[in-house]
Amino acid sequence: MTISVGDTLPEANLGRMGEDGPEQVALSELTKGRKVVIFALPGAYTGTCTTAHVPSFIRTRADFAAKGVDEVICLSVNDPFVMHAWGEATGATAAGITMLGDAEAVFTKAAGMEFSAPPAGLIDRSKRYALMAEDGVVKVLQTEENPGVCEVSGGEALLASM
Repeated sequence: MTISVGDTLPEANLGRMGEDGPEQVALSELTKGRKVVIFALPGAYTGTCTTAHVPSFIRTRADFAAKGVDEVICLSVNDPFVMHAWGEATGATAAGITMLGDAEAVFTKAAGMEFSAPPAGLIDRSKRYALMAEDGVVKVLQTEENPGVCEVSGGEALLASM
């Protein structure tokens, strides 16, 4: 079943780089009592993800904070090492965006947001979407029909819908 507005985010442990290396964090810990934006994408270092999706949230990070968003999270089916390096390379980390890896696609599958494109080497990856959740409940959800496009899931589009 695909997640929708009004649903509680599925529980999952996601990977990030901590001071001592990779660590797991429960998504429920990041969302409890907080207003959080999560944007998910097919893969770190891939075309549209790097040139459009991440930059749109770098541009709008301060605008989300002004609307009371406590944290902006970039989520991809990648390991925490890759997400950390990509966050540094794109400037997302410096902009205050949290880079989380769903290495086994546990959250992505539980949310019903997985897809595969074998010719491109993408297996069990995340669809491109953005959501805003309050206390773990989805309030706004915008999903792209085509994972190669970043229109309704971009930072500006999500911001305008809030």
